[in-house]
Amino acid sequence: MTEIDTGRTTEAMSPDARKAVFGAWFGFVVDMFDVYLPIVALAPAMAYFEPKGLSPGAAAVIAAAIFTATLIGRPVGAIVFGHFADRIGRRRTAIVSVLGFGVTTLVIACLPGHQAWGVWAIVALIALRFVDGVFLGGEYTSATPLALEYSPRRRRGIVGGFIVSGYPLAYCLVAIITYLLLRVLPANGPDSPYVQWGWRIPFVIGALLAFVFVAWFVRSVRESESWAGSEKARRPLVDLFTGSNLRGLAQVFVLMTGVWLTLNMMSAVLPGLLTSALGLTSSTTTGLLIIVYAVLVGAYAGGGALSQHTGRRRYLMGSGVLIATLVPVGYGVIVSGSVGSLVGLAVLLIVVNILALSMWGAVTPYINERFATSVRASGFGVGYSLAVIVPSFYAFYQNGLAAFVPPRYTALVLLVLAGLLVFTGAAIGPETRDVRMGASGHAGPNA
Repeated sequence: MTEIDTGRTTEAMSPDARKAVFGAWFGFVVDMFDVYLPIVALAPAMAYFEPKGLSPGAAAVIAAAIFTATLIGRPVGAIVFGHFADRIGRRRTAIVSVLGFGVTTLVIACLPGHQAWGVWAIVALIALRFVDGVFLGGEYTSATPLALEYSPRRRRGIVGGFIVSGYPLAYCLVAIITYLLLRVLPANGPDSPYVQWGWRIPFVIGALLAFVFVAWFVRSVRESESWAGSEKARRPLVDLFTGSNLRGLAQVFVLMTGVWLTLNMMSAVLPGLLTSALGLTSSTTTGLLIIVYAVLVGAYAGGGALSQHTGRRRYLMGSGVLIATLVPVGYGVIVSGSVGSLVGLAVLLIVVNILALSMWGAVTPYINERFATSVRASGFGVGYSLAVIVPSFYAFYQNGLAAFVPPRYTALVLLVLAGLLVFTGAAIGPETRDVRMGASGHAGPNA
């Protein structure tokens, strides 16, 4: 039975709520900082781990393996830590998961390179990134439900948007740190300072941020009162994959498949096209992306706040329409090279990214509102993470489409598909804005 909160609840955030929300945001910043480390900070120093004379194709396979290892680890972590967050509590699970990836990141910073360990250096790096991914999957699975369970109903939209704004902020931080290091530590060969030891600095910073988070979280954040006062599921994952919970999970899977496919087109494919198709230098591309992601910090929070007024379902359906129509048009103009000035390109990049990605601010509260307290962490973690798998093979889909569409425009086809998935996933689900996330455990249409 659905429980809708129609009474006027207090708008004030309690001190415990503010600390829980800040903790979830801080945890997400640290989480995404760690995610971007191999993509941004380690990329200029991969010669440290690779044998000399490695072909570009083999180097691409290694880079993909590092990324995929983390990718596979996150759904595994969401399943494992989601279970514990529902069984033993959100707070303890968040502490263990962040401490885990902090230690793992510090170990990566100490790894010897190919000269010392040969092929085992890259094997160790890939294995550690998988372990890192498992712990990373536990952070948002536990800390985010805790924060939203503390939040007043009428603030859950802005809270969810605020938490997920840590994603673009983390990219900006890693990119700026790496850019500054490369200005003083050259990366022009296997024996250059950045390749030998400079890349370790961002990893050490990431580990220290994780340890700071754990120390603060232990002292400042209390366990979710909603979880503490609810009836605990003996087997949260079993409950999640049965009955109405399974139907809700399937609906979220459709929605999130479209959301992740959109993100891949914007954050993985488009930056590469800026250099390969438009001929921009890597430093110019990085500078443009820092500006775009800085704007997205506010756009994510704004998306969550707007969904509080329109309703999550209507907002996400509207986002799906925009992704399937206007976003491909703007994307096509960008990669066509027809924008004459760098300023014009920056403005168009900002607009297209806002239209495509602001929905993340609504996705976070929506999925948490979708599941009952007893399975909320499992539902959020699995629903959020499992859908990343199908979109992660976007390169194969693009290769197939390249037989019919010029390669630089294959992303437009996938964006249309992504928009349709987002629209359909939202349309077949209920509105969740007014559901109760209280200690009774009834929180959403599936409860």
